[in-house]
This record gives sequence, structure tokens and C-alpha cells, in this order.
Amino acid sequence: MVFLPDESRSLPPPPLLNKGSVWLGFTGWLSALLDNAFNPRPVLQAGVHRQILFATVGCFVGYQLVKRAEYKHAKVDRELFEYIRHHPVDFHSA
Repeated sequence: MVFLPDESRSLPPPPLLNKGSVWLGFTGWLSALLDNAFNPRPVLQAGVHRQILFATVGCFVGYQLVKRAEYKHAKVDRELFEYIRHHPVDFHSA
């Protein structure tokens, strides 16, 4: 993906159904329903293909955002552990 460097490939992938993908998938589906509600169409029956498309795009974007967040957290953890390893005097155990 464009937003992640190659070093992120060493991380395990997040589960397909995670908090971000479920919420953004649900938001995509609701946006298709709202589009039907604001236009003179039946809310649930019209544009089922758009409902599926919006939910799928929402799930994909949510998955990619969770993947990016996990990479950012792993990067911060790596930097902190590297700092602790280089400064053992500051972090001695009691």
C-alpha cells in the first residue's frame, strides 16, 4: 500500500474483522441508506449493489487504517526499546 513502507511487511496482519473495518463498513452501508432516504427511493430495497459496494470499501479502508496504526505503534515501541537498550543506567530495575 502507498501509506506503509516495506518494513511494515514483517508485522503480522491484523484480523479481517477488526474494530476499524467493522465500523467503517457499517458507516459505508449507512451512507448508502442515507443516500436512498434523501432521494425519493425505498431505503433498503433500492441500490443494493451500492450498499454492498460502500460497505466493502468501508471495510477495506478500515482494515488499512488499522494496519497503519499497528505499524505506527510498532515503530514507536521499537524506538523506545532501542532507547532503553542504549541507556541502561536510566532504566535499572529496583
